[in-house]
Amino acid sequence: MVTTAVMGAGSWGTAFATVLADAGHDVRIWGRRPEVCATINEKHENSDYLPGVALADTISATSDPAEALAGAELVILAVPSQSLRANLTDWGQHIGPDAIMISLMKGVELGTQLRMSEVIAELTGAGPERIAVVSGPNLAKEIAAREPAASVVACADEAVANRLQSMLHTQAFRPYTNTDLVGCELGGTVKNIIGLAVGVCDGLGYGDNTKASVITRGLAETARLGMAMGENPMTYAGLAGLGDLVATCSSPLSRNRTFGEKLGRGLSVDEAAAEMKQVAEGVKSCVSVAGLAHAHGVEMPIVEHVRELVEGTMTPQDLVNALISRSAKPEVR
Repeated sequence: MVTTAVMGAGSWGTAFATVLADAGHDVRIWGRRPEVCATINEKHENSDYLPGVALADTISATSDPAEALAGAELVILAVPSQSLRANLTDWGQHIGPDAIMISLMKGVELGTQLRMSEVIAELTGAGPERIAVVSGPNLAKEIAAREPAASVVACADEAVANRLQSMLHTQAFRPYTNTDLVGCELGGTVKNIIGLAVGVCDGLGYGDNTKASVITRGLAETARLGMAMGENPMTYAGLAGLGDLVATCSSPLSRNRTFGEKLGRGLSVDEAAAEMKQVAEGVKSCVSVAGLAHAHGVEMPIVEHVRELVEGTMTPQDLVNALISRSAKPEVR
């Protein structure tokens, strides 16, 4: 049994806490809102984010980050990606010097174009053997319901990845290992942007051919960026690539696909955000990923057009038209 802290009481942080509890660990959740923490402690339920899901007695919650992190050997980072820097600046000093940190976040920081693992390393001084990523087709509601699912635990140190794999394996949650941490982070980030584009197609009333085309070309864009950054292209054929992409683009539980669908139906970005209870990471990540692609000389038209859509310089119909009207070329080159 390992003492674990889950920093973030949203749907994914809470769902992952159930995985940890099922694996036999004591779990403390840190939540920004005291009332959410009180509900978890008193009713064993996070009614704001996962209503109806019973939480184990081994899961507790606190709004005091120092209390959550005290003695934690495993720290799960599950805050919105664009708030990671501010959060770590606020409470990172409470993370133990030997604690392993797992990022559940899927984003690239605005301005710096840093991946979440890079932000963690910069602010905590942790080496690569203390930083890992969990990524895959893991919709929070289904994980919390203990529906069978697989994921990837990635760490540059293979021995650490293997250790984490054994710590996270349950009857319903099967983790695979990978040392391509960067590739897993990119796959998890870009899939949110592609999910937005697929949602736009849904909102405009287009069918499966259109959406399958966007998904496939989106995967090709992701792989191009990963290879330009020196990563293993096979990562994108796996759970952290294709698997996560399919789940995000096909499920009504996906925040990013749902956000894109609202845009396709004519809502503005602000109107769509007002209707969403949680953050759709692709709305911000499209800007930082477009910058990352430019820095590496990689063409990513879907990402670029989603950025233009979010910034208001392109309409949903223009996005689809722009993708279809691009000059013809070989599929693989």
